[in-house]
Amino acid sequence: MSDGISVSELNRLISESLRREPRLRNVTVTAEVSGFKHQLSSGHWYFTLKDAQASVACVMFRQNTFHAALKPRDGDQVIVTGYVEIYARDGKVQLYVMSMKEAGAGSLYEQFEALKRKLEAEGLFDPGRKKLLPQIPRKVAVITSASGAALHDILNVSGARNPAIPITLVPCTVQGAGAGKELADAIRLAERIPETDVIIIGRGGGSQEDLWCFNDEALAWAIADCPIPVVSGVGHEVDFTICDFVADVRASTPSNAAEIVFPDRRELRGRKRLAEKELLRAVTERIHRGTTALMAAREKLQLLSPERRILRLTDRAHQERMRLTQRAAERIQRTEHALGQQRTDLCYRMDRLMQGKEFELRRAEEKLKAISPKRVLERGYALVYDDQDRVIPEAGEARRRTEMRLRFRDGEVEVCRKESKAQDGKADL
Repeated sequence: MSDGISVSELNRLISESLRREPRLRNVTVTAEVSGFKHQLSSGHWYFTLKDAQASVACVMFRQNTFHAALKPRDGDQVIVTGYVEIYARDGKVQLYVMSMKEAGAGSLYEQFEALKRKLEAEGLFDPGRKKLLPQIPRKVAVITSASGAALHDILNVSGARNPAIPITLVPCTVQGAGAGKELADAIRLAERIPETDVIIIGRGGGSQEDLWCFNDEALAWAIADCPIPVVSGVGHEVDFTICDFVADVRASTPSNAAEIVFPDRRELRGRKRLAEKELLRAVTERIHRGTTALMAAREKLQLLSPERRILRLTDRAHQERMRLTQRAAERIQRTEHALGQQRTDLCYRMDRLMQGKEFELRRAEEKLKAISPKRVLERGYALVYDDQDRVIPEAGEARRRTEMRLRFRDGEVEVCRKESKAQDGKADL
């Protein structure tokens, strides 16, 4: 046996069924408003639509209430358009309202939309043609009823914020037949008031019929052609008229219009003090920059002066002289060091050369001694010299000499040879 489905699943099935029904995706209902509630935190509207036999819960989200043609009250007959959906958390079927208008006033709403489209196409709503408001107007013209609450609100706000700015009232009718033309004439009159810098046009809240004169096409063109900035403060925050779209600034209420036009004295004082500080800072900074530039120019002139140039050149010459002296001393020192190294090397080489030569000399002496005749004499031999100190190496030559000199190891002896007929050719001495 099946355990069934959950409540969430059931609500989902109901939601899918409602969405599959095309007649419930765009439905128009005419009924009476009951239990209207405006939730300020979210901006949404919650209410019930009812007739004699039944009722349905409704919700209208903030993005849709902003464009609503009216803000309903309990008992109002309205025409709403929207779609049916279930609120899954509570399982509650609701009508989600997309648009709302007053029942029986459909022709007015259509007229409003048609005029709005026409004027928008003609460029009257173009942000580029909007004029800026002066920060502190010399004079403000107020177009409204002399006995209405709007004038009272504007006077209270302007008196609290800045009573020094004068106000000129241009009284006129703000409701009923012919009021639109009267408002247009008031605009043209206000723009001719000397020293007027801003025009406020407005009235308090009311029904769509009450505010209809502010949808007049002649009034729209009068505002568009006005050379002075116009601030529209008509009705409440949820109310919109053609006047709001054409005006240079749209205010949610007449009091809000006064807050926009009349600057707060305390804020102006604060801005004045801030401007004074900024001006003082700018002047101080300008003086500082000028002083810095002057000092830089003075230093530059000092650097370019002949005396400074001579001193600089003299100092440079002195530095060059010291640098040359130092380089010469370093070079002399390096040269002396090199000479010392070379001298040491030369002495070392000379010593080595002398030692080599002495060694060679000793060897030569030894060789000479080895072949010297004196060594022969030391062994008992003698040398025979003639009278011209020449060695007589052969006996034949000795026979031809009569005088000779014999050299022994320890001295010489002179001898004379006398001839004899000695045997074997030997001579007697």
